[in-house]
Amino acid sequence: MISTTVELDRPADEIKRLQACILDLVALVALPAAWVGTDPRFIAGNLLDTLAGMLAVDLVFVRLVHPATASLIEQARVTPGWQLPPRAHAVGTIFDLLLGQDPRQWPPVLRERVGDRDLSIVALPVGLQGDLGVLIAGSERADFPSETERLLLTVARNQAVMALQEARRLSEQKRVATELDQRVARRTAELSAATDDLRREAAERKRAEAAIQASQRNLNQIINTIPALAWSARPDGSAEFFNQHYLDYTGLSAEAAMDWGWTAAVHPDDLNGLVAGWRRTLAAGKRGESGARLRRADGEYRWFLIRVHPLRDEAGRVVKWYGTNTDIDDRKRAEEELRRGAALLAQAQRLSLTGSFSWVVATGAITWSGQVYRIFEVDPGAPVTLERIQARVHPDDRPLFGELVERARAEGSDFETELRLLLPDQSVRYLHVMAQAVRHLDGSLEYIGAVQDVTERRRSEQALDQVRSELARVARVTSLGALTASIAHEVNQPLSGIVTNASTCLRMLAADPPNLEGARETARRTIRDGHRASEVITRLRGLFARKDGAVEPVDLNEAAREVIALSTSELHRRRVLLRLELADDLPPVPGDRVQLQQVILNLLLNASDAMSGIDDRPRQLVVRTEPGEAGGVTLLVQDAGVGLPTHDAERLFDAFYSTKRDGMGIGLSVSRSIIEWHHGRLWAAPNDGPGATFGFAIPSDRPDTKV
Repeated sequence: MISTTVELDRPADEIKRLQACILDLVALVALPAAWVGTDPRFIAGNLLDTLAGMLAVDLVFVRLVHPATASLIEQARVTPGWQLPPRAHAVGTIFDLLLGQDPRQWPPVLRERVGDRDLSIVALPVGLQGDLGVLIAGSERADFPSETERLLLTVARNQAVMALQEARRLSEQKRVATELDQRVARRTAELSAATDDLRREAAERKRAEAAIQASQRNLNQIINTIPALAWSARPDGSAEFFNQHYLDYTGLSAEAAMDWGWTAAVHPDDLNGLVAGWRRTLAAGKRGESGARLRRADGEYRWFLIRVHPLRDEAGRVVKWYGTNTDIDDRKRAEEELRRGAALLAQAQRLSLTGSFSWVVATGAITWSGQVYRIFEVDPGAPVTLERIQARVHPDDRPLFGELVERARAEGSDFETELRLLLPDQSVRYLHVMAQAVRHLDGSLEYIGAVQDVTERRRSEQALDQVRSELARVARVTSLGALTASIAHEVNQPLSGIVTNASTCLRMLAADPPNLEGARETARRTIRDGHRASEVITRLRGLFARKDGAVEPVDLNEAAREVIALSTSELHRRRVLLRLELADDLPPVPGDRVQLQQVILNLLLNASDAMSGIDDRPRQLVVRTEPGEAGGVTLLVQDAGVGLPTHDAERLFDAFYSTKRDGMGIGLSVSRSIIEWHHGRLWAAPNDGPGATFGFAIPSDRPDTKV
């Protein structure tokens, strides 16, 4: 504890106790004088230190309301070794829970356990109903507080109240003084500003008067130098003033242009319309504008935009008209050129069957040119939506259209595609659509594109495909003549075997006894030779029969072997040494098997023909396959013949051009058409030594599967 109280039984001790109490009271009464002008926090701390020195207590706590900021000031003093929260606010929270919020309900003395001790607690509200705070003292003594201790606590509380009230009064005085100083300063500034405004107003008035005088002096000069033809007219429309620029341009004098004399400068073809429009404007009494050609001083007529505005009095009557004439000849010519360009563009779109469009993705706004309306057979000016477009798209292409729209919205990249339209008369129209994505400054996405009607081109392509197929068939039939001997040899061999085996079988059956086992073996050989002949006929039928093309996976190695099997006898007859170099594990290529075999056959026969006159070296023919670019397959036919022609080599693949005396010139041309239809390429190159190499490459995939 801070101090210890001892029971006094003797009068001398009582006198000493009273003297000490009086001294303490005097010290407490003197405190406010020491607190004048100090911070309330100092008041709280000094009050606690004083009470802790005077009273035998274990705990003293004070909470005061700051008179200026209304914030809480909480401080506490406790004896050492006491298990209490270190912060005064936490101590105050404990007492709030013990005492409650209403000071009127606080008991004179409260005995409670605080921390690890039992205390007798006295709580005194500071101010009316505790509006200024609270003073709390506690001791482990059961007889706490004594009358002297309660008196000292009450006096200390009262001194704190007086100090806080004085601090509040001083704070209020300071606030009022500050506000008064501020108001005086503001009023002084306002008066100073008003004085400055008066000075500025006087100066402005002087400057305004000078400016008016200068304006009056320079008004005519300004009007006469502005880059426009300015004029004014009376309420009846007769002219009364023209600036110098107007007079210089028209070459008229002021006297000649007055009233209605200005009409002399108007183009004769425009005069009646201009005067009639001017009279309508006068009758309406409102601003107006019109256009006409005015004659320049050198005699040239140029277009002008004529604008006029009325000046009214307070009663609303027109008292004067003011007007300007602006040269718009260059703009007029540009507009005419623009109209002509638009007309040419519309005509070009009509002739090329190409229209333009724009599509703002965020708003869905779609704009068509006139040609697009004609292509879709929609009334010009009708609102265009994606739904209206989709309704015109061929039902088979609508999934493609929907996917295209969604991808365009999501990716924001250029696109190009082909679509079909199904028109109301059930006719089909083919379209080629391409668009470029444009990002604007605000981040919005817009597509600018073109739509071309390619119906006639598609029909021409279909007709060309039919002609090409027919030409390929003719080329195959033409090649048949060169293979006649080989085909006859291939077919005669199994047929001769069949006849011989049949005769042998009859003799074995006619023997006595019949040779049944020999007859069976002979019959089996007869069946084998029959199958051989059938296979030859089947291969020939597939190679030379007229049938529509079909895209299927083709093994070029197998296709090459089948063609070689048909032409082996012919190659042997021509003394051609054939070597196969077929790569393993080649991927199949999509294509028409028969047409690709036709190309291989044509290259083999051309290579054989190129070596027909070669006797000084072996007639070596190499057929090679190898992986091509981008996963495709390449087939090469290399000969040791006469090589490529030194002139007109680029014409080898032209139709009806041939280096052979009896050639038709369609073989290589048809072959190139076939390879290009397969999205491949066919080429020829000279060898390092004698001869040449012809080859073609087919990609392993193709963008379509339609033939």
